[in-house]
Amino acid sequence: MKLKLARLAAMAGLQACALSGCYVVPVGPDGNNYAIYIPTTPPPHPAGVPQPSAASQPAMPKMLHARLYPENDIATQTGMVSGTVTNMMTGKGRFQLQYAGEVLTGEATRVSGDDRKGIASAWGPSGSFMTCEYQMSSPMQGAGTCNFSNGARYKVHLGN
Repeated sequence: MKLKLARLAAMAGLQACALSGCYVVPVGPDGNNYAIYIPTTPPPHPAGVPQPSAASQPAMPKMLHARLYPENDIATQTGMVSGTVTNMMTGKGRFQLQYAGEVLTGEATRVSGDDRKGIASAWGPSGSFMTCEYQMSSPMQGAGTCNFSNGARYKVHLGN
């Protein structure tokens, strides 16, 4: 019986020692911890399947401000107009602005074959509409012209 108890105690002690852990933290001569490099790219998949990197992840949509400045007498009656363009970072965007008491919504699309040029169209529930042509100087900034169904013409500036 004493032998069984001694064996049980030894097994329990061995398991406790095996499951306990120590942490070794490298320190310099001044007592401060060394910086530890942690890679930002995921390790390769064990089966050899490549893991997606941050560069291959699609970019998150960015919201840009759109400011429209009057370019003719009809536009001057309404004055400056502002709105937003949500750049989906895919060559498409969502366009929204308030014009003459009405919310116009639509989309912006880059022209095929030219990543910088694009067109935008928006429509309002009472039937008013607008079309724009623009050119981006960067993914977050651009300029162009917009024409409204009532004949108003504006210069548009995109970006923050």
